[in-house]
Amino acid sequence: MKRVLLTVALCVAASASFAQKKAVNEAQSIAKGDKPEFNEARALIKGALENPETKDDAKTWYVAGFIEDQQFNNEKTKQILGQTPDEATMYSALGNVLPYFEKAYELDQLPNEKGKIKPKYTKDMKGILSANHLYYINGGAYYFDQRDYKKAYDFFDQYLKISDMPMFKGEQIAERDSNYLNVQYYAAIAALQVQDHDLAIATLEKAKKTGYKENEIYQYLCGEYDQLKDSVNLEKTLEEGLAKFPEEKYYLMNLINIYIYSNRNDKALEYLNTAIQQEPNNPQLYNVMGRVYETGLKDYDQAETYFKKALELDANYVDALSNLGRIYYNQGVNKQGEANMINDNKQYQEELAKAKELFKLALPYFEKAHQLKPEEREYMNALRGIYYNLNMGKELADIEAEMNQ
Repeated sequence: MKRVLLTVALCVAASASFAQKKAVNEAQSIAKGDKPEFNEARALIKGALENPETKDDAKTWYVAGFIEDQQFNNEKTKQILGQTPDEATMYSALGNVLPYFEKAYELDQLPNEKGKIKPKYTKDMKGILSANHLYYINGGAYYFDQRDYKKAYDFFDQYLKISDMPMFKGEQIAERDSNYLNVQYYAAIAALQVQDHDLAIATLEKAKKTGYKENEIYQYLCGEYDQLKDSVNLEKTLEEGLAKFPEEKYYLMNLINIYIYSNRNDKALEYLNTAIQQEPNNPQLYNVMGRVYETGLKDYDQAETYFKKALELDANYVDALSNLGRIYYNQGVNKQGEANMINDNKQYQEELAKAKELFKLALPYFEKAHQLKPEEREYMNALRGIYYNLNMGKELADIEAEMNQ
């Protein structure tokens, strides 16, 4: 009796297995028929992909990819014949092919019961992927135009994956040609648009290794590290970029900013001197040098020298005007504070006069800065303080009225 039951169970299992394999064959037949019903084929293969009897069979995954390729080809043929294809359907199907084929290829490379590897579907998959390869670029461009940057990235990434697949090793499709370099670059651009910083950085790091549009890639990478507040990798990438592109001001100026804000003033001065050697007539560099001496080293005489040098090169450089004005103004405020601590009236008046002289020195710089940038509140506040301390009543009233507007 037990033998009979066992036999029946084995028959049922064999029947179920046969049914699933039949579904795989039927799905393939439906997809390549004269009037294919792709949704019906997908429904059949879906069951086989999930069934324990067929989910580990290379053919199941191959047929799943084959169905998608057939629908892609259906729409592509319309395009070739001058008809209007359904691009959404066409590229959606193309985007589904590779994930199925990757699994099919993995299973197709497994040794059989005799320990030998005899792939059955790799040749067909190679033919399909080779024929479709360039269309992944078109698909990426299509989704880029649709502003669906995640799908655009996926298509560019699939193009690259196909080039890197072991089945194509040593063949032309695996060459790092201009298409490969361009796609790697645009995959990075798409990843940036997705606003996924980890994905963007990983893709940019890959693109960096190709040497294609390297200067742009380095700057994009710096931007991503900056947004993530990853100061270690930002500084490292800026230094690498500067070493590769010493004429590119982006790296040098950003490094200088990092050194200034991290109080590494000696390093900032070193890089600024390098920059000034490259561009001795750039007023911005002298202005930044002045800021390092002013805020970092508290050497106001040197700061004054560099701000004046910046203004020699550009008399209307507003930042240098306000910076030089601030040097004198702050010294005047400090001197006034010292005077207020003196009890002797004569000595008090002498120190107060020195404070006023410093306010007078600051005045023309802030007046010119205000003239050039009349909406800037900082300059108006400084002028109000100067007018008040110099007893310039009319000017004080005018600036306060302007501020109240």
